[in-house]
Amino acid sequence: MKTRNTISRITSAMPSYQQLKVQADTKHGVAWCYMDATPRPCFNSTLLKDLSHWCRYLRHHANTCGVRYHVIASAMDEVFNLGGDLELFVQLIRNQDKVGLFNYGSQCIEVLYANIRGFHSSVTTISLVQGQALGGGLETALSSEIFIAEKGARMGFPEILFNLFPGMGAFNLLARKLNSKLAERIILGGKLYTAEEMYDMGLVDVLVDKGEGELAVYDYIRREERTRNGFQALRQARDKLNPITHKDLQDVLAIWVDAALQLTQRDLRMMERLVSRQADVAARIA
Repeated sequence: MKTRNTISRITSAMPSYQQLKVQADTKHGVAWCYMDATPRPCFNSTLLKDLSHWCRYLRHHANTCGVRYHVIASAMDEVFNLGGDLELFVQLIRNQDKVGLFNYGSQCIEVLYANIRGFHSSVTTISLVQGQALGGGLETALSSEIFIAEKGARMGFPEILFNLFPGMGAFNLLARKLNSKLAERIILGGKLYTAEEMYDMGLVDVLVDKGEGELAVYDYIRREERTRNGFQALRQARDKLNPITHKDLQDVLAIWVDAALQLTQRDLRMMERLVSRQADVAARIA
């Protein structure tokens, strides 16, 4: 379990989950959400179920609970999230289960879109990356309004290694923050970037030394609180100019599903090797 900075928090009762640890700091209006997926730190069905329920809870209760900021982070040392459940992908693709793939992707999109929209309320969403964020893990980090990363964290989209692309929002999010051409280069390159490189590109908003991530969250919140009305109005203007809609995400997901069903046995063996790497990472940090 990650050793966190000692931060004084006044907490209130929050739902309990199998693979999420949630905590509310009522003094600062912050809901903290720490992912704790097992046996591998990826978006398995249990974590997605927990996240879906948490998103619905915030949509209905954020305002009444006084939540103004939401932080998604990891309970694990060295890893934010390693992305999709590749073991499940292999099984569904070998069975040519188009419905199963689409249902899995739809669950991912529901969680991602809720975060993009601030849970359909005035919540400012923050991602805190303190370790590896790959594939869907990086998509999740990019979906927040504010992306805070600690130096030394590594992130990227490895999907091209098994002849696929990240289909749950990566292109949309990268293109909005950068441009379409650079988004393509990042996705097709399959490179792992350091947090420092991502900051230089403009994808990471706040870069801090290792171990300073949670303090950086509160530093950011203090800055926004001083002119929160202006911050929120600017975001609304940006969303009008360059929106990401639920339909956009669903349309790209449909392309991803069709592409996944075309993968060869060679591609699937590469995917299985990456599953083994995920397991090795989980064993090392356990």
